[in-house]
Amino acid sequence: MELTGAQIVVNALKKAGVDTVFGYPGGQALPLYDALYDSGIRHILTRHEQGAVHAADGYARATGKVGVCISTSGPGATNLITGIATANMDSVPLVCITCQVPRVMIGKDSFQEADIVGITTPITKHNFLLRQVEQLPRVIAKAFHIAASGRPGPVVIDIPKNIQVEKTTHVEATEEELHMKGYRPLYAGREEDVQAVVNALRNAKKPLFFIGGGLVSANMTDAFRHLAEKTGIPVVASLMGLSGYPTREKFHLGMPGMHGTYAANMAITECDLLLGLGVRFDDRVTGEIKGFAPHAQIAHFDVDVSEINKNVHTPLRVPGDLAWSLPLFANLAEVNPQGLQAWQDQVMTWKLDHPLPYPKNATGLLKPQEVIKAIDGAKEEDAIVVTDVGQHQMWTAQYCNFQEPRSFITSGGLGTMGYGLPAAIGAQLAKPGKEVWMVSGDGSIMMNCQEIATASEYELPIKVVILNNRGLGMVRQWQRMFFGNRYSGSKHEKGTDFARLAEAMDAKGIKVEKREDLAKAITEAKNCPGPIFLDVRVEDDENVLPMVAPGATIDHMTE
Repeated sequence: MELTGAQIVVNALKKAGVDTVFGYPGGQALPLYDALYDSGIRHILTRHEQGAVHAADGYARATGKVGVCISTSGPGATNLITGIATANMDSVPLVCITCQVPRVMIGKDSFQEADIVGITTPITKHNFLLRQVEQLPRVIAKAFHIAASGRPGPVVIDIPKNIQVEKTTHVEATEEELHMKGYRPLYAGREEDVQAVVNALRNAKKPLFFIGGGLVSANMTDAFRHLAEKTGIPVVASLMGLSGYPTREKFHLGMPGMHGTYAANMAITECDLLLGLGVRFDDRVTGEIKGFAPHAQIAHFDVDVSEINKNVHTPLRVPGDLAWSLPLFANLAEVNPQGLQAWQDQVMTWKLDHPLPYPKNATGLLKPQEVIKAIDGAKEEDAIVVTDVGQHQMWTAQYCNFQEPRSFITSGGLGTMGYGLPAAIGAQLAKPGKEVWMVSGDGSIMMNCQEIATASEYELPIKVVILNNRGLGMVRQWQRMFFGNRYSGSKHEKGTDFARLAEAMDAKGIKVEKREDLAKAITEAKNCPGPIFLDVRVEDDENVLPMVAPGATIDHMTE
């Protein structure tokens, strides 16, 4: 049977289990879009290519499946760059199909031509430029395997227009073609590496689990929960790992690092064995490296060997998939929770004596923290919470509770403003039966506010809460603390009426300016059958606390 390249792409997507793609068409993508027309694959037309890639990212994070987005050549493809880098930093499996000018036009500065393979090489797990139509079946199959296996990440497939229209009878990849000589994702490691950690645990008096996004992406949260309950070892979680262990559990100490809790930072500082599971030990967590976990042996379990010993010296190294190492560790670990009583008492003292309070504002203007707490009190237990990036992101991490894995979706490593709304669209389409709340700021929401129209067109019941402080809150916080209150380029003097902006795109909009109006607005958002945007006026100059200053150790916090 002879098929066009575009038809082969569609069939390969179906074979990979893809039911939804996000994209924006253009001239070089038209053959592929024609093949999609009656394919049965749901195509979500975003209003910008950046919206498409972030939506595919949100879809992937909510499901664990590979997210897929499509763009045309040139500016269409380059508009994906920020989203690809976002997914790469947070280890999110994506396949991004970019449609290129015909092969004979490549390298000639053709209309809407860009070297997308060259541009994306530093920010992808892998990328492909198609040269023959016969390559399509194996390239697409390999792309999905690479994106999802080992440490997940984004893969770009650049398909010239001529290859989309050329025909071939080679429509299925052979087993031989799928063999990848240079790609060996590490699954099982060495049992003796795990045993070394078990031996260290046997002698530890103050062990501490530090979980990250790798635990969530490996789908090992249930296994970890049983291990934590079995051992009684306290838990701290990175921003990406917050939903990996129920935050209401007694010994969940919260997030460590620059805006971490007092209990989490002190537990890392005082522990004698730090067990890192699927974490990167990034700079926002560690603070000054020399003062990070100064009394501890550090163990690092990770599927990506390049992460081990990269940022923090880790004498106990367990390379391998957590699906292999965690059950083995749980089976071998011997801990008597009663032997940890003194350590448990200490971490609970820190947790109880240093909560996350905030002063109420007597003027009636809302504090951003109380808005987050109102959302947390209203949302379903299994609701998905998505954020943009900034102060509101940190307050959400601090004051929201997450009971289910994949219930907190945010841009961690790259810190991408504008991520939240399209990611929430992807999450809502992936999980139509779940509540999706999105928290943003008046700075972040403007980055991709055109996607309000996408949410409206598809009638997605996303509940968006914008903490409006008429400025760039996190920038202003740093300017207050470290630049002598010199607010350079960080204030929105006129501001934007986001409720009216939402209404202009046929979504529900509500402005909330007084504390007494908040509860009613949150209830209305919860019950709204379509997208709703709450423009909530909050105090301008509130700080995210605790805070560890740049260059300080994490036990030196401003509370």
